[in-house]
Amino acid sequence: MKHTSLFFPKRIPSLFFIGLITILFSCQSDSEGGKTPLADADPIVLKTQYVNKVQQDNYFAFNLLKTTLKTEKQLNVFVSPISVSMALSMTLNGAKGETFDEMRNALYLSNYSLDEINDYNKTMREAILKIDPSTQIRIANSVWSKQGFPFESLFLQNNQDYYEAEINEKDFNDPNTLKIINQWCSEQTNKKIPKILDQIDPLAIMYLINAVYFKGIWVSQFEKKLTKDLPFYAENGEKELVPIMRQTGTFNLATDDNAAYIELPYGNKAFNMVIMLPHESKTTQDILNNINWNELTFSPRSINLELPRFKTECQYELQKQILPEMGMIQSFTPNADFRNISSSSGIYLSRVIHKTYIEVNEEGTEAAAVTAVEVDLTALPNSNPTAFIVNKPFVFVIRENSTGVILFAGKIGDVKK
Repeated sequence: MKHTSLFFPKRIPSLFFIGLITILFSCQSDSEGGKTPLADADPIVLKTQYVNKVQQDNYFAFNLLKTTLKTEKQLNVFVSPISVSMALSMTLNGAKGETFDEMRNALYLSNYSLDEINDYNKTMREAILKIDPSTQIRIANSVWSKQGFPFESLFLQNNQDYYEAEINEKDFNDPNTLKIINQWCSEQTNKKIPKILDQIDPLAIMYLINAVYFKGIWVSQFEKKLTKDLPFYAENGEKELVPIMRQTGTFNLATDDNAAYIELPYGNKAFNMVIMLPHESKTTQDILNNINWNELTFSPRSINLELPRFKTECQYELQKQILPEMGMIQSFTPNADFRNISSSSGIYLSRVIHKTYIEVNEEGTEAAAVTAVEVDLTALPNSNPTAFIVNKPFVFVIRENSTGVILFAGKIGDVKK
């Protein structure tokens, strides 16, 4: 597999979990109703051996986004790399042989043992949950197993110990089981993703689910009275009047040959959104094909910022094209080797369902993701502000600032009013 250079400058890249739902909420008020500045977050300090692990996670994040764009033809694409990586890492505990190697390579984890992968995911998850006390963050994992089926105790124990997964044994023939699983997803995502499963497959023996919910409040919020309808030039050539938020402030800015990059921080600045706006004659694909975070230098600038309000919901079945395109093939065939899930033969992955939600407005960002793996039986500013006008397709990520770990990534090709 060809690996291109994609990582954040002087920061450790990211981790991706299966089925992700995260909330970021960051804002405090003083007694007069004004906004009280928060102290900047302390950086997350990882073990030395995990520095490259985060870099590999960012490779995975951008590969997931690029592959999804390649195989899915929607104008808007939104994924949660950390959710997908977390869910697949949980599943990896059940794989052996060539199946294990393919999954590990697709996740860009080839240089790490299973124990290291599990420990890293545990370390990163716990750090993210504590990095911003003003922010509500939820990263939840669960395992739903078919009642009476013989599962390996070590597989279940690893998911409980390293991922704090809720272990639930249920009667898959009981209609209430479907309701219970969907209710769990709804609760973990603040009802933004109310349902992950339409049905329980008759051959299903297990579901491994990750959910992430994020609601972040901008450090510098947009005034609603300044929002007005302005043109947005969509990827399909259409021009539409959409609500564009506006403000002038100091933001970190970087540029390269393909795009301008701006950081919009949340809460105590532990998390931020990086918006990547292509230059004239360049496209979002040019950004993704050529981005090299090591060559970017962010510096504070006074910016006249215009950003559309937007909201999008996406759903993907990753097993159809996306994960096979990324090198994960055998897992979805009768030749899969998941004997660490159960000694029973004929176990394979039938579906990897990924649902996402994001809404960006004047106050901040709310985003959620759920990933479900279905296991079947065989089966300092300038005086003159710089303009940063987001009125055409753009790429963005939401990341933890000190490590660079990516929670969400997307491309917006159209904004509907």
